[in-house]
Amino acid sequence: MTRLSVNINKIATLRNARGGSMPDVEKAALDCERFGAEGITVHPRPDERHIRYSDVRLIRPTLKVEFNIEGNPIPSFVSLVKEVVPDQVTLVPDGQDAITSNCGWDTIANEGFLTDICKEFKDCGIRVSIFVNPDPRMVEGAAKCGADRVELYTAGYAEDYPRDREKAIAPYLAAAVRARECGLGLNAGHDLNLENLEYFIRTIPWTDEVSIGHAIICDALYMGLEKTISAYLAKVKIF
Repeated sequence: MTRLSVNINKIATLRNARGGSMPDVEKAALDCERFGAEGITVHPRPDERHIRYSDVRLIRPTLKVEFNIEGNPIPSFVSLVKEVVPDQVTLVPDGQDAITSNCGWDTIANEGFLTDICKEFKDCGIRVSIFVNPDPRMVEGAAKCGADRVELYTAGYAEDYPRDREKAIAPYLAAAVRARECGLGLNAGHDLNLENLEYFIRTIPWTDEVSIGHAIICDALYMGLEKTISAYLAKVKIF
């Protein structure tokens, strides 16, 4: 059954825009957990423009649900992950000036680097997921690197979904099938929302986890956070 992990970066963005401690990021994480989220995701970046390293340290011991830290494995990120030991680390190749994640790893060109990083985290007992584009070759590469899962970068699916959802899902289905053949777990994330999420899960029901942040926070402005999380859970709990 697919799990819903709520990315709370945008809550931290709102706090940082004004300074101070409102909204309270730790309380938001615990509220998401209380409202039914089965995981919390954070993506700390070097400039700390949303989630700060200090937030990660604060949140980790308070959560009962799965904690997923995603980001580019630069030295400071690697040290943070090894310090707090989340349930899962998701490796994302975003540049320091990236507004948001915008591509997956080339797991073939970066095989040596990713193999070393996967081993380093797995030696700490942390499950490793590699963020990839919907390309079976990149999925195969992730398996060779020693990853436990891949996370499919779903921006292309979300963009094409309104025009032709069958065409939009096709490369993701191919990549997901290859992941299953390689013995990899399957995550998905980026621009998934209440409109396109259910079709993705119905088509690829072995998806282990979806990580959603921006859309959840946008919907929560109108629906409230508790009702929004319930609405997203209804889209993933369809089997």
